[in-house]
Amino acid sequence: MSPTPQRILAASRALFAARGYRATSMQAIADQVGITKAALYYHFASKDELLRHLTLPLLDELENALAEAESAGDPEAVRWCAIEGYIDVYLHHRETLLMLVRDMTLLVQAPVADRFRAAMALANDLVCGPDRSLEGRVRAAQVVAGLSDPVVLFMNVPPERLKLLILDGARALLTRSDPAREGTAEESARTGRHAEVTSRPPARGRPRGRSGGRPAALTGPEAEQARALYAAGRPVPEIADRLNVSRATVYRCLKN
Repeated sequence: MSPTPQRILAASRALFAARGYRATSMQAIADQVGITKAALYYHFASKDELLRHLTLPLLDELENALAEAESAGDPEAVRWCAIEGYIDVYLHHRETLLMLVRDMTLLVQAPVADRFRAAMALANDLVCGPDRSLEGRVRAAQVVAGLSDPVVLFMNVPPERLKLLILDGARALLTRSDPAREGTAEESARTGRHAEVTSRPPARGRPRGRSGGRPAALTGPEAEQARALYAAGRPVPEIADRLNVSRATVYRCLKN
């Protein structure tokens, strides 16, 4: 992409985050970039097109991070890879996330809404893990829902510090109180001490498909079978295991 479209996107992202998508005009964007409105329309036909260019990278990275987390191995590794990946993507796209939160109506528009719903459903599933109790599912939903708010509420906090604090909050929700555990991830980073193995999210896993991973897509008959099983009330993890595909693949099939 040439410099002018990049400047337009950067200006749009900042203005949408500061003023809101609905309240920002194409003229305001052109003025911010220092070009004419006609030149702006030459590069982007509408505000909707600008919105699409700003949100698709966030959604693409979020889906990739969750697919990578799913291949991490044991359920605990999957859980923390999903949480850490989610935070990383949100921190990387802070202004875009703020833009979406400022104008919640953007989150009900297709295809943004459909992809966000599918990503959140998969994240809830991965964070919950094999504990399908109501308590486990509620805690997983609380964790996933709470990953975005700190990112937009504390925009001035350095990303690495904020990430450690968000991870501490997620850990507090997902683990029982342990008097033997001392300190937090932030304290450990500040003092140079290593956190306990049980309190640290494991290293990110390798994405599926590079070697020996599950199939990335369903055949036509398999897709029909997946939809039929889901309609019959079967959970996504069971469908994925039965068809030998990832849960992300099943969610994409159901979304379409």
